Amino acid sequence: MKAIILSTSVYGTTGHHLQQLIDSKAVEIVQVVVSSGPPPNTKKKRQGRLQKILKIGILGAFNGIRMRKWYNEDMRQYTTIGNAEEICKKHNIPFCYVPFTNSDETKQAFEQADADVGLSLGNGFISKKIFSIPRYGMINIHHEILPAYQNAQSIIWQIFNGSTETGYTIHKITSKIDGGDILYQERLPIVFRESLADTVAFNYARLFDTSAKGLVRVLENFESYFGAASPQGKGGHYTTPSYRQYKKMEKQFRKLKQQAGQ
Repeated sequence: MKAIILSTSVYGTTGHHLQQLIDSKAVEIVQVVVSSGPPPNTKKKRQGRLQKILKIGILGAFNGIRMRKWYNEDMRQYTTIGNAEEICKKHNIPFCYVPFTNSDETKQAFEQADADVGLSLGNGFISKKIFSIPRYGMINIHHEILPAYQNAQSIIWQIFNGSTETGYTIHKITSKIDGGDILYQERLPIVFRESLADTVAFNYARLFDTSAKGLVRVLENFESYFGAASPQGKGGHYTTPSYRQYKKMEKQFRKLKQQAGQ
């Protein structure tokens, strides 16, 4: 199975999953493509950003920025994340930077790679002009359960809803973000730590570790999983929590942690 990887970072999911993909005898990584910058700042994008801030409020927006650390620096203390560019050099895998995810340069790289499948590891919206190029299209890892948690940050919304489990979903990419048919899904119990921040970081690392194994499993048995993919039903849609929602998360966290005796 010849695969091309598309990502927005040399770290993150790509830096974590790449070595395990290379180690699989059934997978050949033919190209790693990383976007070096954000997409053009169009009028539509600016309007979308403004609408989001109006929805969650200024305090919610600032809190969202603060929470990013949970999913990056804090998470890295619990798992190992390498540099994808350096890993590619070590294994002689073609690597390139492109201006942004849906650029003409990305399209050209995908066309030249002649891959069987594209792997989205840490991206936002991917255009059809990109995801339709590989023979079997592209698949994505969403680190939450679909369709219930579409576009949701991992773990926090489960806690918000009083749930004690999280998980990840491997699904086909379509023009609707997190809306494609599901190939594979795995659920994990949430391990409660001392704080909400540490609980998110610890469990997000666990999702990385398990989803890497799950992705290899899917690729090693791709035709079986691809052929049995199931459509998603009605989903739940999430964004950055407002400040009021965040305070509820904290309250729910303390309640669930106490119930779990952790």
